[in-house]
Amino acid sequence: MFGSGNKDKGSKAKGSKPPVNPNAINTFVVGTEFEGKLTSENDIRIDGVMKGTLSCSGRLIIGQPGFLEGEVECRNAVIEGEFKGNLKVEETLQVKEKAVIEGDIKTGKLIVQAGAIFNVNCQMGEQRLSGKDAAAKPKEKEDKGKVAGGEK
Repeated sequence: MFGSGNKDKGSKAKGSKPPVNPNAINTFVVGTEFEGKLTSENDIRIDGVMKGTLSCSGRLIIGQPGFLEGEVECRNAVIEGEFKGNLKVEETLQVKEKAVIEGDIKTGKLIVQAGAIFNVNCQMGEQRLSGKDAAAKPKEKEDKGKVAGGEK
């Protein structure tokens, strides 16, 4: 019964991960403190305190009482609480009216509500340059100095 040694060896390969539930949300509730490196393929909501490195394939939500300090990469982010550090958002960053953000931000799109404190260096739009685009940049700078019919 218990020790029969008749285990289902075909159900899980050693080291394989179970499938990701796209509706799952990891939650750090008020009173939870975490320091270190965290990786998740699901959404994460932080209402507690986190310091460290976070990599999230889904959406990051920092709730009103939440605080996150460190290096973060995620697909989308909604910040209602406080963030300090470097934040890279692949798609859309939403900054709510009571949010406090300090640091360096790279994001595809940005929405900042009135009342938010947003003291950052921010790069918005696609961050990648292909070889073709990179080669075109110097020529664009040359052309800016010229006007129709001659030099400036």
